[in-house]
Formats: sequence, C-alpha cells, structure tokens
Amino acid sequence: MTMLRVLVMNGPNLNLLGVREPEVYGTTTLEAIEARIAEKAAVLDVDVSFFQSNHEGALIDHLHEAMGVFDGVVLNPGAYTHYSYALRDAIAGVGLPVVEVHLSDIGAREDFRAVSVTAPVCIAQISGLGVDSYLEGLEVLVARLREEDR
Repeated sequence: MTMLRVLVMNGPNLNLLGVREPEVYGTTTLEAIEARIAEKAAVLDVDVSFFQSNHEGALIDHLHEAMGVFDGVVLNPGAYTHYSYALRDAIAGVGLPVVEVHLSDIGAREDFRAVSVTAPVCIAQISGLGVDSYLEGLEVLVARLREEDR
C-alpha cells in the first residue's frame, strides 16, 4: 500500500492563532498545531502538507490543485464555514474526502456560527476539542481512506 497523502488547509485569520482571541482559540500558534499534526501523521504513516490563506479564491484553487495529488483533506475553513458556497461547491466538486475541523465549539457560540454550509459535503465535522480537533480529524480521515483502500 502506498503512503497516504493528506492536505491540511486553514482559512482566514488562523495565521493569527496564539494571539487572536486566546479566550476562544487558545494560545497555541498555527505552527505549533501543524507540528502536532505532523507528529500524529508520522505515527499514522501518512504524508501531510499544510496550506493557509486568508483568501477564499486561494483556498479554492489549492483544493482544486489537490485533486490527483492528495488522498484527502482536513479543513478548517474559518469564517468561510458559515457562508462560502463557493468553498462548499469546491469541496463537493473535487471528489476528495474532507473532514471539517474547528478549534472552538461552533454550535455553542454566536448563532451565525452554528450553521456550516461546508459540513454537508464533508465526511465529518469535529469541533470544540482545541488542537485535538485536528488530530481527531486526521484519524477519522485516515481510517476512512484505509477502509476504502481495502
């Protein structure tokens, strides 16, 4: 079996983790989160790559470019979760399994954050576990990919 390749994508303002609203998002930086994901990926024997952008089109372009290169995606769409039908359509269109993740519990925050337009085209949504949302998201994605590979 070839090594699985997973893309971890982060949307707007996630580059500010560690300083942005630490009472909501914690004090862990995006770089530290990526290091934890890379450690988990090594244990799972998965090749992982990272991408972050504050621009909707860049996220969509990168998702398109992932076709044929990656086996699946772990995605924190940030605020695009709640209103980006363009990102939703890109997820549906590329045919890659995507797990949506969030550091905070989006269902327990402001009303507008409770609705995800992207989750219905993802294989799972994991939120409210802090950094562990990413780690669990990676585990769920890898389990699904290996199940499909059997």
